[in-house]
Amino acid sequence: MEKIKITDTTLRDGSHTVRHQFKIEEIEKIAGGLDAAGIDIIEVGHGDGLAGSTCNYGFAKHTDIEMIQAAAGAVKNAMIACLLLPGIGTVSDLKQAKKSGAKVVRVATHVTEADISSEHIREAKDMGFFVVGFLMMAHRADANRIVEEAQKMASYGADVVYATDSSGAMLPNEVTEKITALKNNISIPVGFHSHNNLGLSIGNSLAAMEAGATYIDGSLGGLGAGAGNTVTEMLVAVMNRMKYAHNADLFKTMDISTKILEPIIKSHMIIGEDTLQDSMMLGYADVYSSFMLHAKRAAKRFNVDYREIILELGKKQAVGGQEDWIIEIAQKISEVKNS
Repeated sequence: MEKIKITDTTLRDGSHTVRHQFKIEEIEKIAGGLDAAGIDIIEVGHGDGLAGSTCNYGFAKHTDIEMIQAAAGAVKNAMIACLLLPGIGTVSDLKQAKKSGAKVVRVATHVTEADISSEHIREAKDMGFFVVGFLMMAHRADANRIVEEAQKMASYGADVVYATDSSGAMLPNEVTEKITALKNNISIPVGFHSHNNLGLSIGNSLAAMEAGATYIDGSLGGLGAGAGNTVTEMLVAVMNRMKYAHNADLFKTMDISTKILEPIIKSHMIIGEDTLQDSMMLGYADVYSSFMLHAKRAAKRFNVDYREIILELGKKQAVGGQEDWIIEIAQKISEVKNS
């Protein structure tokens, strides 16, 4: 049985939870702990990837380069990863990330738009990166289309291709179907990234592994956008029970979450603003997990129910980068309500 590689996204996807305000010393502690626990890849940076620190997505406390340098300096064995969304991050950003210690880049596109990753994947390979093709919102395409897009990323030079459940909307049978299709039709390893908006992140991750995925994502305590990600320490426990080979130490992973991460979260005074029902709405409506904050702000501004905004975004099949739709939708709902 092929060994499973674990990528922990606490310091990237999890940064949404602390509004991208992780401090350098916190990054060093978390990265160092994950490395000591045997985690293979540690993803670091703004929640929306390289150059994501903007008024649209929220300003980070530190630059991506400062965060990558801090994490790289704290590890001995783990590879430091960064995320890049073409159209936000650039090849120039990628070069700086490589110089700062990043060894892995995850080039992310909407599930039907792999074409726009061509330049970034090829340039990343030329720089010596281990490159992951990251197909976001994988529930929005059928298995055949996902295979078609994954084959494009593989042809550009990607080392791994992920099916990414960005809104936590997938069901285990859908994961099985899509990961199986990828495994049978591309020659490179397959990965899976899950969100927990419908409470299925562990079940979906298990379905992915059973279907042949060998790269699986988690986050300490499930920290991440929406209802969060697959809980890394729980993922390790499940893999132990299922006898999957991997490099992580269960007790050490648990200790990082409780002894290092929890005090950090408390120091940021983060009290979950998004309820279980909020996150469930994202998965139910098939909406990108980071849209909730913007939807709630617009709902307050126009005095409408944020759930109506979320449902309309789902009907319009909004993707990351289309946050401007939220104001338009909220305004229209308000006009109908007051007509």
